[in-house]
Amino acid sequence: MAKPKVAFYWCASCGGCEETVVDLAEDILGVVEKLDIVLWPVAMDFKYKDVEAMPDGSILATLLNGAIRSSEQEYMARLLRRKSRFLIAYGACAHTGGIPGLANQFPREQILEFVYESAPTNVNEQKIRPQCRFEENGRTPHLPEFRELVRSLDQVVDVDYCVPGCPPTPKITKAAVGALLDGRMPPKGSVLAPDIALCDQCPRKDSKPTNVAFVQFQRPVEKPLDMEKCFLAQGVVCMGPSTRSGCEAACITGNMPCTGCFAGTSRVHDQGAKMLSSLCANIEAKEEAGINKALTGIPDPVGTFYRYSLAKSTLRRKVNL
Repeated sequence: MAKPKVAFYWCASCGGCEETVVDLAEDILGVVEKLDIVLWPVAMDFKYKDVEAMPDGSILATLLNGAIRSSEQEYMARLLRRKSRFLIAYGACAHTGGIPGLANQFPREQILEFVYESAPTNVNEQKIRPQCRFEENGRTPHLPEFRELVRSLDQVVDVDYCVPGCPPTPKITKAAVGALLDGRMPPKGSVLAPDIALCDQCPRKDSKPTNVAFVQFQRPVEKPLDMEKCFLAQGVVCMGPSTRSGCEAACITGNMPCTGCFAGTSRVHDQGAKMLSSLCANIEAKEEAGINKALTGIPDPVGTFYRYSLAKSTLRRKVNL
């Protein structure tokens, strides 16, 4: 009997999700025994034409990580959608846009101008940029087009399931693969992680204040942090209240506040807005000077509250008409 076919693909991301698959350690041997990996460019040599030749729906599942920024990434997302029975947004970048989504604060032209022309390390007096198409000596090389926006996978194609995290934990990954093999997948659209806030599983939850009045927020680098006390009680922004659990509180255990990589629960419409409204409602000062003083401890609000979810936020870029 033929083994079920699976594919792994990497778009706009750092590669950490690929490392998580490898971090299955000896468990990956059991996965390989039960599955036929038909595409995994980071680990094995595969050609796009091989995937294009496969019958539609012949791949049981594709775990695609990374956001969609280029024309090549969009093409592969659409191709793998056709070829796969299940398409899984694997990791924060595919799920909500991730760190690459922070680039949506800037127009495409501004990014290209800085990267290829005005960056301090550049020497490019002719202001040459890569071209999508170039002809020379009868050859016509092509490069992908750099699109205007970073998008999450479900903003491009229909997605069956999401596995959150930056990166997903080996435990979450193993559970997702096991569910596929056993044919016990939840309803379409489910996020394959517990649907409760991280605070509910936080080892410091007993010290979380019920009433708090923030005088000033501080960054983790600005003071020694108590290893047992809730970060919010210490005046440090922690995204735990607006973030889904399932990460095993890895950052908290390392004495760092949650940055929100597992995205919100099903009850959170906008992860950043929920956290921002909660914190601002509990600032002690009510006059402008005191409010501004408190907020100086959050020098990058977008990077703090939308570090992984700007592409999916209800916020939209300012348009200059």
